[in-house]
Amino acid sequence: MELINDFLNLTAPFFTFFGLCFFLPPFYFFKFVQSIFSTIFSENVYGKVVLITGASSGIGEQLAYEYASKGACLALTARRKNRLEEVAEIAREVGSPSVVTVHADVSKPDDCRRIVDETISHFGRLDHLVNNAGIMQISMFENIEEITRTRAVMDTNFWGAVYTTRAALPYLRQSNGKIVAMSSSAAWLTAPRMSFYNASKAALLNFFETLRIELGSDVHITIVTPGYIESELTQGKYVSGEGELVVNQDIRDVQIGAFPVTSVSGCAKGIVKGVCRKERYVTEPSWFKVTYLWKVFCPELIEWGCRLMFLSGHGTPEENALNKKILDIPGVRSALYPESIRTPEIKSE
Repeated sequence: MELINDFLNLTAPFFTFFGLCFFLPPFYFFKFVQSIFSTIFSENVYGKVVLITGASSGIGEQLAYEYASKGACLALTARRKNRLEEVAEIAREVGSPSVVTVHADVSKPDDCRRIVDETISHFGRLDHLVNNAGIMQISMFENIEEITRTRAVMDTNFWGAVYTTRAALPYLRQSNGKIVAMSSSAAWLTAPRMSFYNASKAALLNFFETLRIELGSDVHITIVTPGYIESELTQGKYVSGEGELVVNQDIRDVQIGAFPVTSVSGCAKGIVKGVCRKERYVTEPSWFKVTYLWKVFCPELIEWGCRLMFLSGHGTPEENALNKKILDIPGVRSALYPESIRTPEIKSE
């Protein structure tokens, strides 16, 4: 057995390199032709039923409007009942023929089953499940005194999607439907102070990649890995190390800094377009895909860059991070951030 592994250690890199050189050109030609057909025969979602979690704000809210503008029927769920009703009303005005709201918390398994049950009870079918609900926690790992307080991040970001998917799967099989998994570029671009958020998004990505293999062509899965998108998260709303929901734009500036923030409406359009084309992955903005290549080929460089940009000297305030200093240069903030990020109005829970 050891001889076989020694042989593969020597030969596998060589054969992989030349195999890819031979295989990649025809493979990408096939992908190109496939993308043309997917564009021509893109799915028409008019009259189809779409369930969106975390629909009260941010990407979830804009996805509701984008699906509504295409004539889809919507089941919207979130923890903020009043805000959810506002989104539902706008979705009806935009063009959705029918909208139902479900006040629920996806971190609770019973709520996830109820979300799906009420959707099926109202519409009788389910075509798209959009697992969008998520929260962010920002804190250095060593500053978290009680680790159990971080469970909310994994319970919402990962388990919430798992619970809802399990409840919805029989109905999605019946309709040959689609699952949208809202992961993040944070699954590979692991910024400091976001260890549990990064872990939850990486878990989500790997779970749905595995599920894609298990389901085959019965249910199509699109995994979304956004970069920095205009939302409450990029407005500075997050869970602290103590488990409390806070708004801190200074820490937001440290964590986002000199990275440009994409409009949430443009992100939603790109996501729905990709889902209707049956794309396996959607990254918005699309240029953010290159960060994955840097991570694969130059991981040390990425780690060094993260320390340089996100961390100040040991024992100095977080606001002294280079990311924050760049953003404080006159004109930089207005060039990189949408108006809603520069002057946020975050609605309470």
